[in-house]
Amino acid sequence: MVLDYSKWDALELSDDSDIEVHPNVDKRSFIRAKQSQIHQQREQRRHDIKTLKYERIINDGLLSRIDKLLESLKKHEDSSASPDEFIFQTIMEFASNPAEDQAPPPPEGVHTHEKEQPKYSQMMGALVDQVKKEFEGSTPDNLFKEYIQGVGGHKEKVQGLQKELLARLAQLEKEEGTKITSDGLHDGFNTSHVAKSTDKGKAAASAQESSTELLNPGAVNQASAAKAGEDDDDDPANVEISELGKQFARIRPGDYRAYQQFISEHPQIIAEKETDGLLVEAFNSQLKGQEDYARQCVHQGLLLQYCRSLGRDGIQLFFTRITTKDHRAATLFSNDVNDTYHRIKSRAAELSKEKSASNDPAGVEQIQLHAVDPSTKITINIPAANSEEPTEVESRKIFDTFPADLQKALESESLDEVNKVLGKMSVEEAEVVVEQLGDGGMLSLEQGIVDATTAEGQKKLAELEAEGKQEVGEPGGDVTELD
Repeated sequence: MVLDYSKWDALELSDDSDIEVHPNVDKRSFIRAKQSQIHQQREQRRHDIKTLKYERIINDGLLSRIDKLLESLKKHEDSSASPDEFIFQTIMEFASNPAEDQAPPPPEGVHTHEKEQPKYSQMMGALVDQVKKEFEGSTPDNLFKEYIQGVGGHKEKVQGLQKELLARLAQLEKEEGTKITSDGLHDGFNTSHVAKSTDKGKAAASAQESSTELLNPGAVNQASAAKAGEDDDDDPANVEISELGKQFARIRPGDYRAYQQFISEHPQIIAEKETDGLLVEAFNSQLKGQEDYARQCVHQGLLLQYCRSLGRDGIQLFFTRITTKDHRAATLFSNDVNDTYHRIKSRAAELSKEKSASNDPAGVEQIQLHAVDPSTKITINIPAANSEEPTEVESRKIFDTFPADLQKALESESLDEVNKVLGKMSVEEAEVVVEQLGDGGMLSLEQGIVDATTAEGQKKLAELEAEGKQEVGEPGGDVTELD
């Protein structure tokens, strides 16, 4: 059998056995610098591979939507209507499904030039704006033909970009495959141990301090990413409507001219956070029963979302189509507003029902004091304020820490009054109070008097005597052996 060792030619190791450096250069520092360079190149290569794969996904999604737009334009090429109408309708259909319109998020460590996650409808709006610029100032005889040609040209550009991207990706993956690193090596037999949490913390800290000396920096990167994920607090519950959003929400319903003027004077209102704030305001208003205002906030919020999704010229285009009588765009927008509002209304109703159920005393868990044995009575003992007995002094200190309503209930020596106060507390608070009452000796159990002249009393007396015999180990009870 002939063994093939050729694969080891690609082994990428930080070996210092054959390194010769100038006498004035510190050999250890040179080796560390060389190791750091290898790691940086490796990480950059892997980062580029992840980035190119992500761009490939985005371009595939964009190409599919370009095809849909070209299909719509070619289908209505002989129509007497303006191509802008069909372009607007197609982009509106992209924006009407937020889940499909939103581009997938980039993988961990990959950063895009966009501050916000892009939407395909926004990309298509920008593409149409570029096509318009190409024949801006001229009066084409056939607008449909110009649009088809212009959009088709952008499709070819994206396809060319995809080819370059795939070629570069194949090159990087081939290069990565030829490098055998310690990350890709796995021992057939090895021993391991589970480190304690304190050891893990020390290991992570020491790894961060000496990252340039690590042969596997991926461990540090993963720890840093995990920590960053724990510190990231982007809770939707913290979203609130801005003052600008409140002003926009108060504009009279249906006054589209006022809407457009407000947007032109305050272009920052188009931001996605303003839409989120208006929808949160709609939900809160619905909970308060302000249905008209809630629906108005939904309308204004989605109006901003549509304007933002349709590109640079989307605002003017949106208001032109939405104010056209019986236009399909108005129907799509109206249906979206109704659907969104009904979802908010339904969820608010469910939440109100849950809250009302939780406010029902019958449905709330409470701590109440009751004697298990009907013949036993719970008595309340209030420690004297001027007592000098150490035990009672300590009990009085506990009593003084109680709230005024609980002190008043205890002084009444009525168990019902004490239970009323405990019922207003949370289970955790009431448990602490009951424990303090027991520690302070303020609760005691007294055996009730049994009337032996009645049949019921005789029966009870017999039960008590039987229990007493069982406790001392007499016949009929459990026998306890004593040394």
